Amino acid sequence: MTRLPDTEWLNDPAFRKVVDSLRVDGAPPRIVGGAVRDALLGLAVSDVDLATPLLPEDIVQRLEAARIKAVPTGIDHGTITAVSDGRTFEITTLRRDVETDGRRATVAFSSDWQEDAARRDFTINALYADPDDGKIIDYFGGLADLESGLVRFIGDAGQRIAEDHLRILRLFRFHARFGKGPIDPDALSAARANASKLMALSRERIADELRKLLAVTNPAPVVSAMVDADIFSAFLPELATGAALRLARLVDREHTADIAPLAVRRLSALLPTDPMLVEKIAARLKLSNRMRADLAVLAKTDHGVTTARQLAYRLGTGNARSHILLHHGDEGLGEALEALHGWEPPQLPIKGGDLIEMGMRQGPMVARTLQAIERQWIEENFPTQSRTREIAERLVAEALGSMPG
Repeated sequence: MTRLPDTEWLNDPAFRKVVDSLRVDGAPPRIVGGAVRDALLGLAVSDVDLATPLLPEDIVQRLEAARIKAVPTGIDHGTITAVSDGRTFEITTLRRDVETDGRRATVAFSSDWQEDAARRDFTINALYADPDDGKIIDYFGGLADLESGLVRFIGDAGQRIAEDHLRILRLFRFHARFGKGPIDPDALSAARANASKLMALSRERIADELRKLLAVTNPAPVVSAMVDADIFSAFLPELATGAALRLARLVDREHTADIAPLAVRRLSALLPTDPMLVEKIAARLKLSNRMRADLAVLAKTDHGVTTARQLAYRLGTGNARSHILLHHGDEGLGEALEALHGWEPPQLPIKGGDLIEMGMRQGPMVARTLQAIERQWIEENFPTQSRTREIAERLVAEALGSMPG
């Protein structure tokens, strides 16, 4: 009999309070999904979801009777969020799909645990655990698949994808996280055959799934499989030539330099080095303004500077590090990254008021001269304040000398 390891969160009073409030004839709700999977793999568990045959209104009533806040986060689908001692737990009534169109589902509530498991995507995500004794309930061979690293749809892969097209991308993400060896052939074949259906999904859902995929430790082999299966054509036809190889090189550099992965950096590796085109792609995917701005500067290969610190002054240290990892040649790569270690871009030690004190009148010439001083200051790699003042005095004199008498 397989059981959950005795982890701290299982004995958390806030969690036990929720469990006890939802008992039916003494039987507790069951832990389901990622918490079970990750606990069995010895991974940190960030979110704990529970399933119960209780109807949503009963869940709310019982939680409130136990002085636990109940938030109806997805009442049509039977989902209530319990807030217990400041911690949240998502509770969902057992259900079955009545109708699906690949984007959303109409569900009916159920009292059948196996029926609830059958509507989930992969066998490794359809494991339940008894919160009292940790006993695992496995209807579809999820334990064996978890042990062998097989990400397998429950039942017919094509049918599972027809119910929710996003499962195509989830297949690749979960394989990148938990898979060992090649992708399940039936799942890959169904994903390839249905890839065009991704066009029916909202760009936000696709972008969110893509970000999650790119954030795993090493997404490069899976992205290569996605390229081979022509998955990207439906939502990213502008994929850069050699995108999978560029991503693999980037991931290797991150690991070698012990630099944490960034989804935006890895996404940049998949896109062309054309800032205007990247802007259009980012807008179409409805990425955040910050992500769009970062992608634009990372797509531009030449920022008119020669050193890592000069680049960091222009782009910020984080973007400069990403730019170096993406675009720097192998020679001198380590030195360029090391130059940014613990370094923060300084501020130009001359202000417009200093130029006015040197004899300039307020106006556009002050701004132009200040920009010229900044360029010289960057070219000289951020010299001391006294040297900066020498630069300023010379450029102010030149500017004043050029004025009509």
